[in-house]
Amino acid sequence: MPNDNTKGELGMHCDAGLSRSQRTTLLFSVHDKVGALDECLCALKKAQVSMTRIESRPSKSVEPGYDFFVDIEAHTKDKVMQVIDEIKRVDIVRDVSYIGSLEEKEADAVPWFPRKISDLDTFSDKVLEMGEELSSDHPGASDPVYRKRRLEIVQKAKEYRTGQPLPHIDYTEQERETWRQVYTKLREMHPKYACREFLHVFPLLEQNCGYGPDNIPQIDAISRFLKDCTGFTLRPVMGLLTPRDFLNSLAFRVFHSTQYIRHHSRPTYTPEPDCCHELLGHVPLFADPNFAELAQEIGLASLGASDEDIQRLATIFWFTAEFGLCREGADVRAYGAGLLSSFGELEYALTEKPEHQSFNPSLTSSQKYPITEYQPVYFVADSFRDATNKMREFNSTMHRPFQVRYNPYTQSVEVLDSKDKVQHLAQSIRNEMQLLANALELV
Repeated sequence: MPNDNTKGELGMHCDAGLSRSQRTTLLFSVHDKVGALDECLCALKKAQVSMTRIESRPSKSVEPGYDFFVDIEAHTKDKVMQVIDEIKRVDIVRDVSYIGSLEEKEADAVPWFPRKISDLDTFSDKVLEMGEELSSDHPGASDPVYRKRRLEIVQKAKEYRTGQPLPHIDYTEQERETWRQVYTKLREMHPKYACREFLHVFPLLEQNCGYGPDNIPQIDAISRFLKDCTGFTLRPVMGLLTPRDFLNSLAFRVFHSTQYIRHHSRPTYTPEPDCCHELLGHVPLFADPNFAELAQEIGLASLGASDEDIQRLATIFWFTAEFGLCREGADVRAYGAGLLSSFGELEYALTEKPEHQSFNPSLTSSQKYPITEYQPVYFVADSFRDATNKMREFNSTMHRPFQVRYNPYTQSVEVLDSKDKVQHLAQSIRNEMQLLANALELV
């Protein structure tokens, strides 16, 4: 069994192109509150659409709450998106889904995905496990003091919204002692096993972000540092997100980070990502431009992807950002956070016991993997740039009827589904190429 983390980090629908004559059905979930439905119907009125049918049932995703099925007269993609945006602005709404007509082919439906960075707010209280609740085999499950402390921390993540100051956690001496034990041991191991990019960044985190054996750094300072380096930022999270939500966030160069720490009774083990895993494993490489590009490439590919493609991308993330190895000359080093925050598996992965294969997204995406024991197979990348190029080739084979790009100026995703949008992008690329040509003349 691994003696550190055993897991990595890892509806809402809209249609890419609606037909002119079809019934449009929206599904949204709301918290139980007086006047809840009225607020949602006011959103429909604001979008200037008529309702032709409404049904309700107790919600399975929002408790206490209700799921509403509403048929509306909206026959264009833009109108449906406008309605969805209006409903999502209602505070009590948690999920918005586009179902479409009975005649619509399932293959034509495209899962909803965030278009602007504030859309990530919809993920704030959607977690698969951990967070507020702990499984019976969690080391802290029977510790009421630990459970209360976890609840205090995850509540801050639950309430966080884009643009607000990142939550500050005043860690206890017991929490700092747990961090100290993990930090000290890993810092001894990293020079022997970690990749050069990781080793380059880590001292910068110590200098600029408060990293050290006696201090658990705050994600606000780390987020500002990462933004200066690569544009990546951190966002608090309650627990494990769905693979789709987690990967979607990477498209915006946003990494969801927990702020709680593992139980003090077992400092060398955690059944979930905690701040030791996030800050000591993941964070350093998000400051490296080439790794940041690789992570965002995986994220962009996940936007609007099918469930099958999400599973393939999540597997690629597992074998890269979580358990990836890379070549450095004749040596092989670790860059995956699941390795760099683990005592036993970090050493094991670089022995001859497991199988080492070259990173190939097509093969990697179909590799089965255990989550409660050491990996039997690891994939080795020639470099982060090479891995990114291979990901782009792989992404071109995915079944998605459009391309997307991230606009860092507006912090939004642009869907390239019209001639005007493609021409605008082409003009931007021409301008960048002219700038490049002028720069080359001066070098």
